[in-house]
Amino acid sequence: MYLIGLIAFLISLPILGIAGAWLQLDAAAIDALCQQMQTVLPGYLATSAWLALFVTLGVIVVGAATAATIALFEFRGKRFFSWALLLPMAMPAYVCAYAYTDFLQYGGVLQSSLRALWPGFRFDVRSLAGAVFLFIFTLYPYAYLLARNALGERGVHLMEAARLLGTPLSARIRRVALPLARPALMAGAALALMETLADYGVSAYFGLTTFTTGIYKAWMVMDDRIAAAQYASLLLLFVAVLLWLERREQQRMRFATVRGHRGDGAEARLPVLLGAREGLAWLVCAAPVVLGFVLPVLILLQLMWRESELSMATNFARYAGWTWNSFRFGGLAAAMAVVLALALGFAQRTAGLPRFRSALLRFVARLASMGYALPGSVIAVGILLPMAWLQAAFPGSSAGVWLTATALGVIYAYLVRFTAVAVQSVEAGYTRIPLSMDEAARTMGASRSRIVYKVHMPLLWRSLATGALMVFVDVVKELPATLLLRPFNTDTLAVIAHNLARDERLGEAALPALSIVLVGLIPVMLVTRALNKQ
Repeated sequence: MYLIGLIAFLISLPILGIAGAWLQLDAAAIDALCQQMQTVLPGYLATSAWLALFVTLGVIVVGAATAATIALFEFRGKRFFSWALLLPMAMPAYVCAYAYTDFLQYGGVLQSSLRALWPGFRFDVRSLAGAVFLFIFTLYPYAYLLARNALGERGVHLMEAARLLGTPLSARIRRVALPLARPALMAGAALALMETLADYGVSAYFGLTTFTTGIYKAWMVMDDRIAAAQYASLLLLFVAVLLWLERREQQRMRFATVRGHRGDGAEARLPVLLGAREGLAWLVCAAPVVLGFVLPVLILLQLMWRESELSMATNFARYAGWTWNSFRFGGLAAAMAVVLALALGFAQRTAGLPRFRSALLRFVARLASMGYALPGSVIAVGILLPMAWLQAAFPGSSAGVWLTATALGVIYAYLVRFTAVAVQSVEAGYTRIPLSMDEAARTMGASRSRIVYKVHMPLLWRSLATGALMVFVDVVKELPATLLLRPFNTDTLAVIAHNLARDERLGEAALPALSIVLVGLIPVMLVTRALNKQ
């Protein structure tokens, strides 16, 4: 019981810290807020709103087109594209931004060639349109994966029924497939939108005035903690609304698919695409893969090769330190997240709980799942703000020293954000272990700890390993929380790639950026393997 209460307090502390900032509004703070509403706040709101709108529309269009092509048609290369379309999940948007900035710069080969054909042509990738482009082609897999599963479960069968009734292909897609996939597309778009609002790397590198960059500037540049907390609270409100919408669409998606039969799609034949239609299917599937993964990787490899002629030996010496910091933080956070997830999962599994404790467990589980939706910058401000209050209230206290610019503070932020990943994996593993095994162990006199060690862990090792791996990958890619909380002179792969790219040293940033992409391929391979098993 005490452990569950401690987990609830630790996870909710950043949220409580941000909410507490509104309780400290005095005349000076209100005046500062009014000035912000007249100056920078409208810009933050407008940029974030336009970014959210266009990214949502783009993710829905690309996700729907690719999911319908893979799930509802048969063509050569379909098996390859079915997993290749997931590859952009391994490409963080800020890494993609570094690659395209070099490729699409004004004096680059592409723009120079286009100006030779159309004098006066100019395109600046470091703009709102460029950011929308990057987010669409790195985040569409969320919508693609969910919509593909939804269409695969019932779409094929219903499309076949519509064909037998004489409905044309275009009408079948418009009136059957798209309405069936709508809840999945909306849920995927909500996930992509949460990633967009949580991003710091692309917005900071492109010079966009979003809420995330505003939080960083208010805290680190202006030294205005109240303003940073206010921006974080507004961003938190947006994320909470998106999280509610995503859960509602997930429930509607489950309602739409539970009543189907597993064998429905297997009995229906998929339309075979030939000729021009097959070429169109190839174009629909190949374009997102090339733009979201293949081209950025090739650009980064070219940058790294160009840098190798200058100072690759020096880079490799520094690269070892960056890699060690990333792996050290990732390993510690993954191990601790798995332990917390195992404790929470076993507590939820315990039979005969009192009503209050059962409600508390459900609340903590919901709180832990919300942590993954919180942007890293919001979590960092939520941690730093209570520490600042403690330092102000108790000048001689060293309480804030433990979490400010220390490895402990970074690990704590990672746990608040990524414990949900481990919890989901452990809960999925527990559903495959019957309660009768626990009862049998108790009748033989086994204690609770012995049941976990001797019975559950041998059966949960795949779920524990998967959860630890997913947390590790997310930690390696995390940027804003690491920037705000990392110890001095301790750079990770994500931080150093951002700093080098910010200084226009893209050749040196290519190696750590490619390393992040390589680590990000791990969950893509796991998802592909799971889909192949299905």
